Amino acid sequence: MDLSTYWQFEPQEVLTALQTTADGLSSEEAIKRILAGTSKKKERSQLAKDIILFFSQFKSPLTLLLVAAVILSIFLRETSDVFIILFILLATGIMSFIQELHAGKAVEKLRSIIRTKVKVVREKNPVDVFTEEIAPGDILLFAAGDMIPADCLLIEGKDLHANEATLTGETYPAEKEVGKIAADTGMSKRSNVLFEGTSIVSGTGKAVAVFTGKDTVFGKISASLSGPVEETAFERGIRKFGYLLMQITIVLAVAILAINIYYGRPLIDSLLFGLALAVGMAPELLPAIMTIAMSAGARRMATQKVIVKKLSSIQNLGEINLFCSDKTGTLTEGVLKISSIVDIDGKDNATVKQLAYLNAKFETGFSNPMDDALRGMENVSSDNYIKTDEIPYDFIRKRLSVCLQKDGKHQLITKGAGVVGRWICSTSCR
Repeated sequence: MDLSTYWQFEPQEVLTALQTTADGLSSEEAIKRILAGTSKKKERSQLAKDIILFFSQFKSPLTLLLVAAVILSIFLRETSDVFIILFILLATGIMSFIQELHAGKAVEKLRSIIRTKVKVVREKNPVDVFTEEIAPGDILLFAAGDMIPADCLLIEGKDLHANEATLTGETYPAEKEVGKIAADTGMSKRSNVLFEGTSIVSGTGKAVAVFTGKDTVFGKISASLSGPVEETAFERGIRKFGYLLMQITIVLAVAILAINIYYGRPLIDSLLFGLALAVGMAPELLPAIMTIAMSAGARRMATQKVIVKKLSSIQNLGEINLFCSDKTGTLTEGVLKISSIVDIDGKDNATVKQLAYLNAKFETGFSNPMDDALRGMENVSSDNYIKTDEIPYDFIRKRLSVCLQKDGKHQLITKGAGVVGRWICSTSCR
């Protein structure tokens, strides 16, 4: 069975394909599957990664040209030039290295935040394990507030809703239910699937882990971000400029050497003159100026909570004239802000605004972005209002009502699905 579209199968079919049951895996079998899915390739030590990162700062043609200038200066015994160019080289490389090292550590800290424990059925008993200890075929138990550690197929569910804003961009929690759906169903419509990196908003559920780690949707996104970094337009331009400068330097040095020899100048003097010319044409300060300018940009972006992992990417960002984005499929905060509140005629209405605020202020159902935004509105107040009763939201009535009292009068404020769209209304009550 091809599990790449596992949502099109019944839960029992998937359990059979994964060689597991609703009672869960044994601890030994889970460990065996985790080890089987672990890459055999040895990870480099952190020291080795840092050394590689440091030396990668000196790979551009301009930097290599300065390295050649240092070697030639040593050969020509130009001590002052050696120290000046070497200082510029090291200062530029260390600045870039420190920036990228700190950015990398910040990213690692962000990744460590999601290291949480989840409840798993092992040998018929629920136990708590770390998310990285989940194996395909594990049976997971979920409740409100739990993070999803793997791409799962729902086996059991009761009033289950998941926040999938990080993957789909949808603000409202997605309702989840047991069943099978068409293989070509889009990600945001897979109502029987729980995705890694999302969280449970309300309800309870039981699911089987189908894909873990890099095989999950979230894992594939992470892999695409951590893969080999493509050369930026700025880097391409600097590389081409560096090669052009090297070619010009070599041609001029060789030409001047040939002319001096042609006119009978001493060979050693002519060679030294050509080498001195090559050293003089090397733009010693250019790499330092670029690094300082981009580091300043990275610091300014850091104040806005933006991590710059690669300095040269700032130039690409600065070249953007028009940025178009659709919320679907992007990483979003899932936070709403109220722009305006209008009545049935589409006009701003202070009464409707007050009713919406009161309903959100006094309702006690599960938190959602819309009510959070309504509660944060200005120029509205709940003073002197007393809550006397509430009819909570349910998926049959699809409405939520609160009964309030003010100055001896009762008022029932209802919001939810009406005949057309969504509405908020108020009526007297006792």
